[in-house]
Amino acid sequence: MIIVTNRIQVKPGFAAKMAPNFTKPGPLQKFEGFHKVEVLISTDDPTYDEMSVNMYWETKEHFQAWRNSDAFAAAHHRPEPGSEGAKPENSPLIGSKIVVAELASSIEASH
Repeated sequence: MIIVTNRIQVKPGFAAKMAPNFTKPGPLQKFEGFHKVEVLISTDDPTYDEMSVNMYWETKEHFQAWRNSDAFAAAHHRPEPGSEGAKPENSPLIGSKIVVAELASSIEASH
């Protein structure tokens, strides 16, 4: 299993508003090799909120198939360049970084 984390920094106050967009029902749920998405929010820094969007996949190949799909392109559609919505000052996004990691070890509760 791999976990793909998109660490997204946004303007303060935006993470809680944006988080549900990553867990809406849709084509991702039916994609081969997909397990789940979790969204974590950190508001420790007063200059930005950070979301860690964790996607759990069976293999890197399954994740790459998603990244190359029409469904991915549709889910990540952005405003047209030059439009009002494309202006940086109108976007809550500060930056992002994608980290792909392989699950090496885990433990679960023993209730």
